[in-house]
Parts: sequence; C-alpha cells; structure tokens
Amino acid sequence: MPPEPRFVPGTPVRVADRPVRGHCRTPFYLRGHRGVVTEYAGRFHDPSQLAQHRPGLPKLFLYRVRFPHLGPDGQPTRDEIEADIYEDWLESEAAP
Repeated sequence: MPPEPRFVPGTPVRVADRPVRGHCRTPFYLRGHRGVVTEYAGRFHDPSQLAQHRPGLPKLFLYRVRFPHLGPDGQPTRDEIEADIYEDWLESEAAP
C-alpha cells in the first residue's frame, strides 16, 4: 500500500531553501517562502530522475501551494502566487 500524503489543504508549509544539483522543478524565487497547501494533486514520477532518463520511482506527492506576492519593497500585495511543489521540497511551518 502506498504511503499517505503528508499535507492536506490548509496546511501551512515552507519551501526548503537548499542548494540543488542537476534538475529541479521548484522555482528558485519561492525557496524559503511560506505558503498554504490549497490542493493535493496526486503522485507523479520524480522529474529530477526522469530528466536523467531514470524511471522516476518512487512516485512523489505533488501539492498546489498558495503564496502571498511580495512587491518590490518586500511588502505583501493583494496578489497571490500558486505553484505546484513536490513534497520533498516542503517543510511543516507555522501559519504565514
């Protein structure tokens, strides 16, 4: 039986801020930022492995995460950003 997703909609998370070797599907500008999971999208083959012609297993959990948009002055705006982020890049976080 496959493992269960770690996060559910409404869970506050932070995107890991770590160096990357090779292929990565996590936007650089979101690393280290806090957001909230809005949707669990399912399990998908690991894109970092697929980019190297490997099978991409085990499959990874993918989530849609909403982030407040920061303006040029670093202050939040009324806009928001949503991004699909794999579970291995998400950390539990206190509410943003």
